[in-house]
Amino acid sequence: MDTQVAAVRAFSRFYTNSVGALRDGLHDSQYSLTEARVLFELAQRDSTEVADLRKRLDVDAGYLSRMLTRFDADGLTTRSRSTVDARRQVIGLTEHGRNAQRELDDASSAQVAALLDRLTEEERGRLVGAMDTIRRLLGDEPKDRTLVLRPPRVGDYGWVVQRHGELYAREYGWDATFEALVARIVADFAEDHDPAREAGWIAEVDGERVGCVFCMREDEQTAKLRILLVEPSARGMGVGGRLVEECVRFAKSAGYRRMTLWTNDVLSAARRIYQRNGFALVDEAPHHSFGADLNGQNWQLTWD
Repeated sequence: MDTQVAAVRAFSRFYTNSVGALRDGLHDSQYSLTEARVLFELAQRDSTEVADLRKRLDVDAGYLSRMLTRFDADGLTTRSRSTVDARRQVIGLTEHGRNAQRELDDASSAQVAALLDRLTEEERGRLVGAMDTIRRLLGDEPKDRTLVLRPPRVGDYGWVVQRHGELYAREYGWDATFEALVARIVADFAEDHDPAREAGWIAEVDGERVGCVFCMREDEQTAKLRILLVEPSARGMGVGGRLVEECVRFAKSAGYRRMTLWTNDVLSAARRIYQRNGFALVDEAPHHSFGADLNGQNWQLTWD
C-alpha cells in the first residue's frame, strides 16, 4: 500500500506540474486553478444556487464566499434570491464573466492539444483510455464511451492469445491447451491470410482494447467466425454484437455464401449474440477438452 500511495502522489505532482496548476495565475491569467474551475461550473448553466455549487465542488464555504464576492466586484457574476426559497442565493455569469471563462477554456484546450501533439495517434488513444480508467475506478463513470473497431496491429495478436488464456482460465477453469489452440489460430492468421477474404477486428473503448473477432476462410463458399472475446469491463455495452455484425458484413462482401462457428454451450452470452445475428444450431456433441467436460456446438448462418 505504501508503494502504491507514493506512486499516486508522484503522478499527481507530475500532472499538476504539466498543466501549470501551481502557478499564481492559470494560463498566465489573474485567476487561480480553483477560481477557473468555479467559473467553468458557472458557465455550464444560466444560473446556479450557491449551495449547490459549494456541494458540487466540495469547496470551503468561507473560501467560496470570498471568491464570489471578488467575482461580483470584478463584474464577472450577478446574484439574486431563489424564486423557490428566498433564503437561497442564485448566481450567474455576466457577459464579461462568460468572456473571461471562454478565454480560460480556450487556453486550457490549447495547452492540452500541445501536450497531445507530442504523441502518436496510438499513444493518444492509450492516454485517454488510461484517464478514463482512472475516472471509472475512482467513481466517476464517463457518460459517453466511444467504441471503435479497427484491424489488428503488431502487438494485438499477443494480447488476443493472452486474454483468451487468462479469461477462460478464470471464468471456466480451462487449462493452457486452450491458450495453445488460440495461439495456433492467431499465428496462422498473422503469418498467412488473404486480406480480400479474411480479416480481424480489435474493439477499443476510449483507446483501450476490450474485444476481438476474426473472419477466416473455411472453403470457397464458407467463412468461419473465430475467437470472439469481450473483456468483462465492456460487457453489456454491445461490443460482442458489433464485432459479430462486422464479421458477418465482411463475409458477405467477400463473396461467401455462409458462415460457421464452433463454440461450447457453457458460453451462454456468446450464444445469445450468435442467435441475435441469425445463426442457427446445426449439431452438438460432448467432448473433453481444455481440462473440462464440454458440449461442443456448430452454428451456421446462410444468406442469399
